[in-house]
Amino acid sequence: MPSPTQRVLARVPARLRPLLLRHRRLVKFLLVGSGCFVLTTVIDLELKFTVLAHKPVVALTVATVIATAVSYVLNRRWAFRTNGSRPEALLFFLVSAVAIGVNDIPLALSRYAFELRQPYVTAFQQEIADFLSGMVLGTFVAMLFRYWAMRRWVFTGPVATSPVARTQAGPEPGYAAPEMPRDVP
Repeated sequence: MPSPTQRVLARVPARLRPLLLRHRRLVKFLLVGSGCFVLTTVIDLELKFTVLAHKPVVALTVATVIATAVSYVLNRRWAFRTNGSRPEALLFFLVSAVAIGVNDIPLALSRYAFELRQPYVTAFQQEIADFLSGMVLGTFVAMLFRYWAMRRWVFTGPVATSPVARTQAGPEPGYAAPEMPRDVP
């Protein structure tokens, strides 16, 4: 039975498959990040419109911290496939703490330096500015930082795969199976 990854790859145009396989770590990292982006957005909006209505940077920080914990598990188990260790977890959360600060900077600038908040703008304009600066720009810059830092300092070892996973995944990119001799009549 094919794995979920193999089923998805079967639906991808054949000319794109080698590119996706060659950059599988990045693709998995982006998929984890996309899921965590949605999670962060939902939590951020829920907090902003309830208990943290007047503290948008705090709401974004709390939402990002929760999504970071989910991201750690998914990246460790799937995207980077490592067994995990205390130094790895500590480094992950140190890098993530810096990334959370990076993520918050555009929102803080938007709100408090550029004054894109009420009463200077409408409530709708404020929410659009918050979303674009915190969720879009902040997340994008933090994502670039995280990917670079995770590969550089956190998940530095080779990707661990089980023998079953290697068999299911098929040959590595660039592998050419030897030709089988043909029986000549």
